[in-house]
Amino acid sequence: MGKDNQPKARQTKQLARKSSRREGYERILIVSEGSKTEPLYLNEIRSKFRLSTTNVQVQHSQYGTSPLQVVEYAEHLLKNGDENKYIESHAFEQVFVVFDRDDHITYHQALSKAAALNGKLRNDLKQPVSFQAIASVPCFELWLLLHFEDILAPLHRDIVYQRLRQYLLDYDKGRAGYYQQTCNYSHAATQRAEQLAQLTNAHNGVEPYTDMHRLVTFLTTLKT
Repeated sequence: MGKDNQPKARQTKQLARKSSRREGYERILIVSEGSKTEPLYLNEIRSKFRLSTTNVQVQHSQYGTSPLQVVEYAEHLLKNGDENKYIESHAFEQVFVVFDRDDHITYHQALSKAAALNGKLRNDLKQPVSFQAIASVPCFELWLLLHFEDILAPLHRDIVYQRLRQYLLDYDKGRAGYYQQTCNYSHAATQRAEQLAQLTNAHNGVEPYTDMHRLVTFLTTLKT
C-alpha cells in the first residue's frame, strides 16, 4: 500500500526525522561501552546545549562491552539504522565510539577498526562519514578526575574511582548530574587532557590518557 495508508503516528515521526536534517549542525551518532555513566553524561550535555535528539543520538553498545563490539555496533547502526530507536540508515555525518582501555583484549583492534572506517563509509547525502574513537586509559572516570587534579602517572581504575570520590562524593556509575557538577572545571580538564596527549596517545594503552575533551568540546560548540 502507499504512504497515505501508513498510520498517522509513523508519518509524524518520519516528518520529524526529515525536518531535523534541515537544522544548521551535523548529525552525530555516539556509541558508548557503558550503559549508564557515559550516556547519562553525554545526554546531559545534549540537553544543556539543546541539541536535537535526532541530530545527536547517544546509544550504548547492544553487542557487548568490549571495545571492538562497541565499534561493530556503531558500524551496524550507521549502515542499517534501527527503527525502534528512530535511527535511519546512513543518517549521520559523524560517528564517535566511546570506550575504555581497562583490561580489554580487543582495545587495540577497536582503535584500528575505527581508523579503518574513518571516511570509508558514506551517508545518505553521499558524504564520507567521520568515524572516531574516543578512548580513555584506564577508564572514562579519568576524564572526570582531570577536572580536579593533574594526573601524570598510570592509575588503576579502582584508584581513579577512589580519588574521584574525594571530589564527587559517593560517585556511582548509575547516577546523573556529573556534567553539571564538573562543567565549571571543563577548561582545566581540557588543558590537562591536552597535556597528557603531548606525552602519550591512545595506542600506548598504559599511560593515563583520554580523548573525552575532544568529544565534549565538539558537542558544546556544535551549534556555534
